[in-house]
Amino acid sequence: MCGIFACHHHPDVQKFKPTALRMAKAVRHRGPDWSESQCIRDLVLVHERLSIVGLDSGAQPLVNDDGSIALAVNGEIYNHRILRKGLKSGYNFKTHSDCEVIIPLYMEHGLDAPKYLDGMFSWVLYDKKEDRVIAARDPIGVTSFYLGWSSETPGAVYFASELKCLHPVCDKIEAFPPGHVYDSKTGSLTRYYQPKWWDPTNVPTTPVDYKVIRASLEKSVRKRLMAEVPYGVLLSGGLDSSLVASIAQRETLRMQEAAKNALANQTGSSDLVGIDDSNELSTVTTFQQLHSFSIGLPGAPDTEAALEVARFLGTKHYAFTFTIEEGLDALSDVIYHLETYDVTTIRASTPMYLLSRKIKAMGVKMVLSGEGSDEIFGGYLYFHAAPNKEEFHKETVRRVKALHLADCLRANKSTSAWGLEARVPFLDKEFLEVAMGVDPQDKLITKERIEKYILRKAFDTTDEPDVKPYLPEKILWRQKEQFSDGVGYGWIDALKDQAEIRVTDEMMKNPKPEWGSDIPDTKEAYWYRTMFDEHFPPYCASTVERWTPTWSKQTDPSGRAIAIHAAKYENVE
Repeated sequence: MCGIFACHHHPDVQKFKPTALRMAKAVRHRGPDWSESQCIRDLVLVHERLSIVGLDSGAQPLVNDDGSIALAVNGEIYNHRILRKGLKSGYNFKTHSDCEVIIPLYMEHGLDAPKYLDGMFSWVLYDKKEDRVIAARDPIGVTSFYLGWSSETPGAVYFASELKCLHPVCDKIEAFPPGHVYDSKTGSLTRYYQPKWWDPTNVPTTPVDYKVIRASLEKSVRKRLMAEVPYGVLLSGGLDSSLVASIAQRETLRMQEAAKNALANQTGSSDLVGIDDSNELSTVTTFQQLHSFSIGLPGAPDTEAALEVARFLGTKHYAFTFTIEEGLDALSDVIYHLETYDVTTIRASTPMYLLSRKIKAMGVKMVLSGEGSDEIFGGYLYFHAAPNKEEFHKETVRRVKALHLADCLRANKSTSAWGLEARVPFLDKEFLEVAMGVDPQDKLITKERIEKYILRKAFDTTDEPDVKPYLPEKILWRQKEQFSDGVGYGWIDALKDQAEIRVTDEMMKNPKPEWGSDIPDTKEAYWYRTMFDEHFPPYCASTVERWTPTWSKQTDPSGRAIAIHAAKYENVE
């Protein structure tokens, strides 16, 4: 990840520049490797860089030959090589950065440029000739991005990777909507990402094809191994992270074997890997042993499962533990970095935040993670209560659309807090088209079908004797644990106990007037909201959404609070 701060149409850019640099410094944790800025007319553009690809030449803002276009990007463009080859007119690339291709794409396609990108991104581009700013965010909102305005500088528009860059200089802030592009010529946001599944009333009828699901996810993971730095995988021991780890390990071993063969044959580096421009993927230059990481309280369910998966796959595994006191001590910092007061997000993010610090200290800069699967396949346990396939599909669409306010926010900011980048294969555009296009009848949870049955079945090789199993059977068919539960049930219990101590019944009866109608319904939620208020002014709350299960009367969003959690599944085929 990287960090961006930008302001367009500022009345005095040179005077504002020291403030802009200070605002960008607030997200230097996202990009600790280098900082650069540009002031052009009434625009200031600042970039804090985390170098993953194009280590030697990828400093930003990027500019074209005549200096008429400047670009700052947070993210990764996985199809940058195929895009370079497909350009209609010549362009003099100055770097090896995967992000530079956005400039010639804009020159050829204008506002349609984001449609061609396969990756996760937030970017601000300035066209000097037209005095025009174009900004865009990836389809699902894997990278965080915000828009701001100030009553002190009417007409000026601010952009930043995180809230903490904007609230000192803006009095109105919104989350930049995923899948949209902003054009300063009109001051409007336009949706460029419009897949078939976006309309929840358009219920798919395509029957599940297990081979297509498997192949699509494998390709998605391969894309995300594009790196020139040590990488790893977050391994909770649940289905989603375990599948990602399994595919990544297979690919890493395949690349190592290809490297050995190439060395033996004295072939060039371009022949080392079967990942090339022909299938829109990029060469990986790091042939390392795959590292996997888990965290939990001592004896946590996920830690034990993660160890079993790691042994099965042969990854170099690191099983970290944390204490309840360490988690509680980190809460305020977690809320500062996450910029939310949502109960579920904070519960799950705290262990992830602690784990990310340990991973970065080991020299790893990029990890794969399993976010998105539960939203796509209806994996949360409350989906058991879906009344029919139409409502099931509607809820998956709603959840995917809200990922930028929940699990994507958690994965992005928990890791970026320590200069670590998280990539999420389940949210690949192509994989989403496949998985969200399946008839939801095949996703419904029944007595015979556990949650995420079709994903499990896609990687079940029982009937394929020539294919090595992806996972142990007990892991492949393990029941869902939400991350905040899986790290150890004592974690959530401790949070509730602390909230009881810190928030009185009288406080619950008298919420702050500035909270309006967004009133916390539990003491834990109240406690988090007060910590959020210590870091951010009240108008920042408009960027927060609280995660609640549908078809359920429970007030606690924990997975184990749902009665079905303890159910046993039999006769799963």
